[in-house]
Amino acid sequence: MGVWGVVLVCLLLCAGAPPSWSDPDDEACLTHLNESLEDPTKALQNWTKSTFANACSGFTSYLQGATCNNGRIYKLSLTNLSLRGTISPYLSNCTNLQSLDLSSNALTGPIPSDLQSLVNLALLNLSSNHLEGEIPFQLAICAYLNVIDLHDNSLTGPIPQQFGLLVRLSAFDVSNNRLSGLIPPNLGNRSGNFPRFNASSFEGNKDLYGYPLAPLKSRGLSILAIVGIGLGSGFVSLVLSFTAVCIWLRVTEQKMTSEEGKISQLMPDY
Repeated sequence: MGVWGVVLVCLLLCAGAPPSWSDPDDEACLTHLNESLEDPTKALQNWTKSTFANACSGFTSYLQGATCNNGRIYKLSLTNLSLRGTISPYLSNCTNLQSLDLSSNALTGPIPSDLQSLVNLALLNLSSNHLEGEIPFQLAICAYLNVIDLHDNSLTGPIPQQFGLLVRLSAFDVSNNRLSGLIPPNLGNRSGNFPRFNASSFEGNKDLYGYPLAPLKSRGLSILAIVGIGLGSGFVSLVLSFTAVCIWLRVTEQKMTSEEGKISQLMPDY
């Protein structure tokens, strides 16, 4: 085989193999995410250091659950894989990420506020896990968010008021958590005769209130009970005070009568 034949074979081999380099930010993102996850069913068998170094080649992905665009990871979908562990804050290194779906696993811990660095993110689905803590308000920095799905977790605290500023938001679900406080008006406001997001987006949070949720009867009864107790205690206090005054006046009157009797006995007769 001549020299040109050898060159041609080398070119063909190189064309069929993944590149020997990867974006360093994506590589760090994937490495730390893999370290923070437990994979009991071995669903992510090709999540290895060597694959992280060659995850993308143009629009081709060599990594399970990842979709590539121009050599960068722009979609990551690891849904319903029985994954455990936590969400690594180093996901923020995948700066080209537009879709992150880790739904239907058994992830715990908080939602990292570091995800605010994913400024191109359009879809965030962390639903059906065991996530805890408050929803980070910093996510509102991701101005391109169209979908936020956090239902069926154990999230606490209020819905960040800043979420009302996400004008591109078209799907929002925080149902079945432990959220509390007032629903941000801009998430529940009306568009014509319909709310921006209906009640199903917020149900299952017993301490959450405001439109579009209907007024809770139990909360109404609680308020009435408190008012009733207040009025009742006020009435009892009034009765007791009135009784005490009456007793005091009666005792005073008896003392005055007794004193008058003593004085009349000492007075000379004329």
